Amino acid sequence: MSQTEGARLFREAWIAGVLRHFPGEPKAGYVTPWDGTPQWEREAAGAVHEQVRHFVEVSGGTTVRLSREQKGRFVATCWTAQMFKHFEDPKPGYVADWADLPAWQQETDADVFEAIERAPA
Repeated sequence: MSQTEGARLFREAWIAGVLRHFPGEPKAGYVTPWDGTPQWEREAAGAVHEQVRHFVEVSGGTTVRLSREQKGRFVATCWTAQMFKHFEDPKPGYVADWADLPAWQQETDADVFEAIERAPA
């Protein structure tokens, strides 16, 4: 899977997760389709997809045994690193620790991991 395809998979899984878990009406930016996604966000999504895909591969597929929280934490940590890469002084919500993320975002991050985990390499 190309980096662009991986980034799109990440974005599609993110949007599906937001629509499933967000309480009420999500902000437009949370569900912006790929064509409206800023370049920095496309790059970050591609990088996180690669990190998750590599983690699944080097783990020999045993990531299926991780808890949803462990999976979500991994995505959140990878995303935080990307925020520091793309922004000199990121918004606090972009780099919040796992415990400080809203439940909908934790669940969405776990959904993203699982979507990447299920997708063919």
